[in-house]
Amino acid sequence: MKVLLVDDDEKILKVLTAYLQKENYVVFSVKDGREAVEKASEITPDIVLLDVMLPSLDGWGVCKEIRRTSNVPIIMLTARDSETDRIIGLELGADDYVVKPFSPKEVIARIRAILRRVQPTEDKERVVQVGKIVLHPNSHNVVVNGVPIELTPTEYKLLELFMANQGQVFSRLQLVEKVQGDAFDGYERTIDSHIKNLRKKINASPENQEYIKTIYGVGYKLAGEQHA
Repeated sequence: MKVLLVDDDEKILKVLTAYLQKENYVVFSVKDGREAVEKASEITPDIVLLDVMLPSLDGWGVCKEIRRTSNVPIIMLTARDSETDRIIGLELGADDYVVKPFSPKEVIARIRAILRRVQPTEDKERVVQVGKIVLHPNSHNVVVNGVPIELTPTEYKLLELFMANQGQVFSRLQLVEKVQGDAFDGYERTIDSHIKNLRKKINASPENQEYIKTIYGVGYKLAGEQHA
């Protein structure tokens, strides 16, 4: 999850960044309002923490600009505690309001609460892409070069595992256990047949790269650039 943190207070940036990174968020921090608008467009964050008092463009202006093109959740950070200021922020499209001084733990809790609310919508639209392969986890649909392909349940599980762990090498035994379960009594080499069939389907077009790579003496991995 990417967090865009916008505040001109160096101390707040350092403290919040440390707490956010500890929670495994990827943090992009900026101190300027205009820069914040540009960065939001560049990185497409999952949530924005936005101070009101900023140089070049205040937080309300930043919120308004971001809302022109994005519905990303925005939490306003401000030293102002008046009802009018809260209403202005909310009317401009902010999702929540945290008044300074605040506890970093409170900010983390607010982030989690907002992301839980928006998660169902994100899940419906979520796709995973590696190269020209697009996988839709909720519908179990797979599209290659814009063309839907039919996979067996085992082939789909293999592809889903590879795409969720792009670049990671799996041994045959690991693939059998993860795809067919610990209780599966089949021989490890049976996974080779599934890999062979899966390769034929996702590499059907001559211009396609070889996505599933054999790591001799070890197992298999999925190569290619991942998008999520």
